[in-house]
Amino acid sequence: MAASAATGVKMVAARPCISASQGMLTSRAMISRIETAARFASCPKIFCFRPLSSKRTGFVVRAISGESAPQGLPIDLRGKRAFIAGVADDNGYGWAIAKALAAAGAEILVGTWVPALNIFETSLRRGKFDESRKLPDGSLMDIVKVYPLDAVYDSPEDVPEDVKSNKRYAGSSNWTVKEVAESVKNDFGSIDILVHSLANGPEVTKPLLETSRRGYLAAISASSYSYVSLLQHFLPIMNPGGASISLTYIAAERAIPGYGGGMSSAKAALESDTRVLAFEAGRKGKIRVNTISAGPLGSRAAKAIGFIEKMIEYSYVNAPLQKELLADEVGNTAAFLVSPLASAITGSTVYVDNGLNTMGLAVDSPTITS
Repeated sequence: MAASAATGVKMVAARPCISASQGMLTSRAMISRIETAARFASCPKIFCFRPLSSKRTGFVVRAISGESAPQGLPIDLRGKRAFIAGVADDNGYGWAIAKALAAAGAEILVGTWVPALNIFETSLRRGKFDESRKLPDGSLMDIVKVYPLDAVYDSPEDVPEDVKSNKRYAGSSNWTVKEVAESVKNDFGSIDILVHSLANGPEVTKPLLETSRRGYLAAISASSYSYVSLLQHFLPIMNPGGASISLTYIAAERAIPGYGGGMSSAKAALESDTRVLAFEAGRKGKIRVNTISAGPLGSRAAKAIGFIEKMIEYSYVNAPLQKELLADEVGNTAAFLVSPLASAITGSTVYVDNGLNTMGLAVDSPTITS
């Protein structure tokens, strides 16, 4: 990837390695000649020297950084375009992921739930999110375009009449998954990164035993099949070597009382689908597919569960890392997963929860503390 290579470590075509006896006298001159020929003053240089031994047994490789070389291993997404589905405010994981990708140089497109579109765009326009848009270099994240999106519906034919006539959808068009993918193709041609950051369970506060079939299937449709649909429709316009990620939760693997309405089943389906989609998208389009199992965050959407504050407190008390989980930490992990640095990672569930997933015992349990 050209953009990534521009800031990465360069393997410079150096002259043949000189002998140890000559090296003491000519190494400075040789380095000067190589640097002049290479013309990579802003990138680390790799040079070879023979070891101080009479036997010609191999090479010693040393990385010599120029004064203006960037420090560390950079995540470079310059020249990449990302579509993040499920951004409707500035305090969720979707927003944090968008910021991290923007900070790495990616162009940002977002899909916003139709009923929330007007408020979101108005807030952006009036500068309400300006403080949240600040990137590490002091600039503001630029959202190139906001698309209306309802990922519950694949195509216009799937939209029921009561939704079409709903005043919350008035004034918006082309918001089904198929139409949004076509709009992005018409506007930009292609994308490199697809992010699924949306979920909904209308009966999330109900125990599973009290969940209706309709509520259960609605949770599956909005929270897991929506990812299948998005990847199905966006894959044809994704550049080979691209990546896609979604967000899951530990309830996919562990019983979380109170996280009901079929949402735990939806997250389990999402993780299973991640593995299957990784194979299919990898073979069909050379696209990597991963999911991030994030710890609890007090976002506006999460408050629908009803006890998110208690979940956050439980995590803080019982996780191996006893600290607040920041949305930016999930965003940074997402940036890594969609970057060339993670080029061999696909089909994985990556935990970003301060290690809570590793615990089999609540250390604040009265049984333990007594």
